[in-house]
Amino acid sequence: MSTVSTSDGKTPAPEILGVHHSAYRCRDAEETRAFYEDVLGLRTKATLSFENDPSGNERPFMHLFFEMGDRNFIAFFDIPETVDKRDFNIKDGMEDYHVAMEVKDMDALMQFKQRLEDYKVPVFGPIDHQFCHSIYFFDPNGIALEFTTKDKNHDQILDKEESESPAIMKKWIEDTAPVRAEKLKNASQSP
Repeated sequence: MSTVSTSDGKTPAPEILGVHHSAYRCRDAEETRAFYEDVLGLRTKATLSFENDPSGNERPFMHLFFEMGDRNFIAFFDIPETVDKRDFNIKDGMEDYHVAMEVKDMDALMQFKQRLEDYKVPVFGPIDHQFCHSIYFFDPNGIALEFTTKDKNHDQILDKEESESPAIMKKWIEDTAPVRAEKLKNASQSP
């Protein structure tokens, strides 16, 4: 890939190489370390303890980084003075967010399913998404997690999806515009 050029005289966007890390809050650094290292088998690559936040305010926190096989990371902030257990309820993977991590093949996916069950972690799936197959579970912070593996026809299926995307998006916008407009109108009217 190369940089995206512009015809409007603005600075072109350099190539984004990938995701270095995704970061989330955790309620307890050790509980989170135990889950990601002991249960999921990731390496704890960095455990950084700070007395001041990035703006210089006194606010002790820990920043944890767990390394995945592609050398990218999932990271967490433990900020003890701001912990509220309501922040760590199970999240809705469709309405809030989820983290999807790739495994090598169906055997690895099913091995992880068994491992999670061995640790008494509720796990759902595998779900066949056509281009990939996934299992779903939650970490101790309520974050929805997914392990996924590519289907043997992954690239062909996504090439077809890519070619159909503009028409599907156009129809989606047309079909959902009235609902979205009403919801956003109501949201702007609330106190």
